[in-house]
Amino acid sequence: MCVIPINKVTSDSACRTFLSNDVSFASFYNAAIFEGKQIIHPERLVRYENDISFLINDSKRAEDKKRRRDIVVKSDINGIYCILGVEHQSSVDQAMVVRCAIYEMLEYLKQLENKEYKRLVPQIMVAFYTGPKKWNVPVKLSDYFEIPEELKKYFNDWKIILVDVKEMDTSKIKDEQTRYFIEAIQAMYKGDYIKLHQKRKMNTNNLIYAAIITGSLDMIKDIVEGDEMDMCEGMERMAEGFRSEGREEGILVGRNEGKLEEKQNMLNELLKVKLGSLSSNLEKQLSNTSIEKLNVLTRYIFNVNNEDDVLRIIH
Repeated sequence: MCVIPINKVTSDSACRTFLSNDVSFASFYNAAIFEGKQIIHPERLVRYENDISFLINDSKRAEDKKRRRDIVVKSDINGIYCILGVEHQSSVDQAMVVRCAIYEMLEYLKQLENKEYKRLVPQIMVAFYTGPKKWNVPVKLSDYFEIPEELKKYFNDWKIILVDVKEMDTSKIKDEQTRYFIEAIQAMYKGDYIKLHQKRKMNTNNLIYAAIITGSLDMIKDIVEGDEMDMCEGMERMAEGFRSEGREEGILVGRNEGKLEEKQNMLNELLKVKLGSLSSNLEKQLSNTSIEKLNVLTRYIFNVNNEDDVLRIIH
């Protein structure tokens, strides 16, 4: 028996998996928040349980709501424990400020209800935006409305720490692979094929993650082939990353059946990124395809331009 995740290969999953690496998380945080100073150390990071539940009461019903932040860790800074979080955004979200405020207040409420805490643990949350458009919606609460001049000094103006991947200064990123990852995303958005070719030492998984985040799988085809990387092996390693991320949310299935189902899910998502959508006929065909044929499709994923290409490969 083995544990198979229910996670799908999406932009959010790719970013979460990349930042689940402690070195990557620390390097990202130090560059984005501390101007490159090495304040966060990967060996001191502890993954933090970040399921948050709260109760909304009205006259008719009580509704339980659950919220999960993308990546949350606990670490000490100068001997003081802090909670550090990243909320990934692949698109512009008008409600981001309010949503982050809810997350943080609920976390403090949870701490207050936990008798083990003598004092609250401070927290910082970064909104990591990896979308193609400019972030043009509020980054602080006061951006939503006008405040009478007489009330401004009394108003609690909640704000988010927004980090746009397109504007990050990569010279401040210490870890080489983390720097390559951010630079690859920037190059993909700019269509800078030459700069992408300079990333030949980049980890294969990270290159695929960057391509999924930007919807740029076609751009890395020649890079991968030029370096003679085994894409089937690369995709398998990427899938293993998602297995690690999703173990606690997994379901138990038979080993052979699980591998086939996981391969089908992964290819479905990759093909949707590449083709935009899949017909019900193709989805049915993929569900009836052997794992050997799916491995062949994985190897030649970058040669696929339409559904007919997929059918020729798996038949």
